[in-house]
Amino acid sequence: MHGLACRSEERVQSLAQKHEIPLACGSYEELLGNPRVEAVYIPLPNHLHSEWTLRAIGAGKHVLCEKPLALNAKEAQVMVQAARERGVFLMEAFMYRFHPRSRRIKALVDQGAIGAPRLIRAAFCFRHPDPTNARFQPEMGGGALLDVGCYGVSLARWIFGAEPEMVQACVEYGVSGVDLTTVGLLRFSGGRLAVVEVSFQTALQQTFSIVGTEGAIELPHDAFIPLEKDAIFRLRGVDEEEGKVEVIPGVDEYQLMVEHFADAVLGNASLDFPPEESVNNMRVLDALAQAARESRPVEVTKRGCE
Repeated sequence: MHGLACRSEERVQSLAQKHEIPLACGSYEELLGNPRVEAVYIPLPNHLHSEWTLRAIGAGKHVLCEKPLALNAKEAQVMVQAARERGVFLMEAFMYRFHPRSRRIKALVDQGAIGAPRLIRAAFCFRHPDPTNARFQPEMGGGALLDVGCYGVSLARWIFGAEPEMVQACVEYGVSGVDLTTVGLLRFSGGRLAVVEVSFQTALQQTFSIVGTEGAIELPHDAFIPLEKDAIFRLRGVDEEEGKVEVIPGVDEYQLMVEHFADAVLGNASLDFPPEESVNNMRVLDALAQAARESRPVEVTKRGCE
């Protein structure tokens, strides 16, 4: 059984008919109350992630929740604890980690293809024309850092396989109070650094590079959302200017993510990314926001989820 819930009865019926969805619910409560529904995907605005994840968990549903998992690490920790106590799966929907290109790059780094990784640069920027959008509303968890900065932070932690020790950030705030452009610096142990750039004010920029002692990996575009196009990246040796371009056949990374989550729910796999990992990502986002507000470096490793 698969279904769709919406606050508008008219809209949910129209969408269900269009996409041939057998169960159409005019409220979220109706969907959660259906015993035939085992798991839910929550794509709501950021400020509703915690509330409806907890309601879904309370109804005994497994939850795939859109990024960012919560508004802060404290909320995320409560969600994770609730899932553990109820015995259901909870996963944050970072679809880029399931793309074969991302897996290939992670494997190359772990195999030493570029030596020891020392520097990561990630950018996810675009120009958003609608100031009434939820992304611009502070009470709805708006801001570029939460919306797209979570990608760069997640990437750096995943590639380095570690948590940053300290962060710094510079921000341009909008009239509503949300960050419109943020540049963050993450310092990891051993002198490893990551730079994360995000914005709602610029031309599209969706790239990342990983620079090591013996080479570099570069993604010129579509770094996080290549859609279903062929996905490319460049691998350069220490003295190479051009290097080698690898092409990964196009796939639907969202489908791969959902299939992985379904496999876990069905008992056929373990989650590659347990929810505690998402709490750690939120801790770094919290620290970056604090560093920007207070114009000072903020330590991450000593921060808790209180």
